[in-house]
Amino acid sequence: MKRLTLLAPLALAACAHSTAPCPSDTTARSAAAATADSVAYVPTGADGSPAPATLRVTSEAFAEGATIPLRSVFGGFGCTGENRSPAIQWSGTPEGTRSFAVIVHDPDAPTGTGFYHWVAYDLPGDTRSLPDNAGAEGSLPAGAHLGRTDYGTGAYGGPCPPPGPAHRYRFSVYALDTPALGAPGGSSAALVRFMLRGHVLAHGTLTGTYGR
Repeated sequence: MKRLTLLAPLALAACAHSTAPCPSDTTARSAAAATADSVAYVPTGADGSPAPATLRVTSEAFAEGATIPLRSVFGGFGCTGENRSPAIQWSGTPEGTRSFAVIVHDPDAPTGTGFYHWVAYDLPGDTRSLPDNAGAEGSLPAGAHLGRTDYGTGAYGGPCPPPGPAHRYRFSVYALDTPALGAPGGSSAALVRFMLRGHVLAHGTLTGTYGR
């Protein structure tokens, strides 16, 4: 699995640097989006029912549906950003929240399952925001953990899609009824999402875009 994780960005990079255009990028993007959306993740609460999408997630760096700034774009694979996670904040935290998780996912990446750019969990229950570059190693609040992104690292990895239509980047925040998920640091996004099941009190998403 780790081998596949590491190969994904390399494959996208090879496509981006090829002398020939990326084959059917628009078609691949549409197929990837349809696949990712058809199996959309549904966070659930203790009773197994879908958790309400009542958290309001915002950022001073970009508005809902707007372009993510270059400072938060990946630096590498042909992209020239600063790779700093944008500052985000959220409101509408429900009573009983004991921790938060943050996951950034690109459902349009041509991988069949999208691409995970940031996985953070066990954030303290009184957290209401994360500052600029909080996704760097060692920058989260005490007790919080970084999971493994599809770049194969723990730190935030910004957008760097293949040339073509802009991709969507979903910054999702989950309010949880447990102080810790029990997932070790460096866990995959799949494991973290699995561990979220049955613990989500509320969630919310801010979507930005980026293309080149």
